[in-house]
Amino acid sequence: MAALKILVIPGSLRTGSFNARLAAVAAKELALLDVQVTLISLADYPLPIYDGDLEARSGPPDAAYDLKRMIASHHGVLIVTPEYNSSVPPLLKNAIDWATRARDRNETLGQAFRDRAFAIAAASGGKFGGLRALMALRQILALGCGATVIPKQMALSFADQAFDEMDRLKEPGDAEMLRGTLRQLIDVAQQMM
Repeated sequence: MAALKILVIPGSLRTGSFNARLAAVAAKELALLDVQVTLISLADYPLPIYDGDLEARSGPPDAAYDLKRMIASHHGVLIVTPEYNSSVPPLLKNAIDWATRARDRNETLGQAFRDRAFAIAAASGGKFGGLRALMALRQILALGCGATVIPKQMALSFADQAFDEMDRLKEPGDAEMLRGTLRQLIDVAQQMM
């Protein structure tokens, strides 16, 4: 059987982002679980704000195809999102919107999202840990994209205090919540292979 490949996408570009830090921790944990892991930055996929007229004129941008193909080349995807105004940030929503529009020959709209397992996580300085963003992201992926989103998720509260000087999670409960989410992602992704 081919080695399991998991893609990790932080939904933030901010320097020192709690979510980018959590994504990096998750990537290290996945590597320890003997999974081929790829950690990307959405900065490497520059996309204009989604516009149906732009799409009609010139089709999806090359970066949309590149992102969609990156997703499609993995068996599972972990998205780690910040919370903006009780929802996902525009950077992440826009990337998802464009990636679902990019279609290669003989491919249905959004196929890359429907054919693999997704896990979601968030980190926030507040007590809810980005939970409202996770609810919105789950809806976007499951209802909007037809993706299989695993039941377990990670909401890291008080993220400004959650990491040690080596960027590891300080609290054993937080580390176990992350590992449980990652193990479930691996299990579901393997079943979908």
